[in-house]
Amino acid sequence: MKFHETNLNDAWLIELEPRGDDRGHFARTMCRDEFAEHGLIADFKQQNMSFSAQRGTLRGLHYQRPPHAEAKLVRCLRGAIVDVIVDVRRDSSTYLQHQLFELTDSNRQQLYVPPGFAHSFLTLTDDVEVSYLVSESYCPDAEDGLRYSDTALGISWPVPITVLSEKDANWPLIDERTQPLF
Repeated sequence: MKFHETNLNDAWLIELEPRGDDRGHFARTMCRDEFAEHGLIADFKQQNMSFSAQRGTLRGLHYQRPPHAEAKLVRCLRGAIVDVIVDVRRDSSTYLQHQLFELTDSNRQQLYVPPGFAHSFLTLTDDVEVSYLVSESYCPDAEDGLRYSDTALGISWPVPITVLSEKDANWPLIDERTQPLF
């Protein structure tokens, strides 16, 4: 695996290194030792899978508050997504900054999302499957999110959003919050 720094502190784009022969190819998608060498969490408690039927489906921006904050390792197995992360750690020099990453079944890149980041993805094709490892178990009481359209974030989504859950459409705006984000 090749680890590429991103514009956001502690987030990494991971490029797989497939080894192939006449049968196809093989690549490691996670290695505890290599993650540890880069200071990344490698103790994942669950693996989640998401299927989205329609292009323009947005999921997120989600995160869990401490002590249930989670790291994620995200990969698109079928189709294509733009994955968007936002740093919500008040003490970070990249606080409230975001970055977009195109993850596809053909580029086979993965995104390591550290604890303290809101995470979302927008489907760029129909019939998208996304798989992600998560370092903490889901805790409904720790769930939080940012509104995708919050002008304080300034996210420019690359395709129109056509499918969105009611919850994701109604997360509070940053300037309406009475408690810190993280």
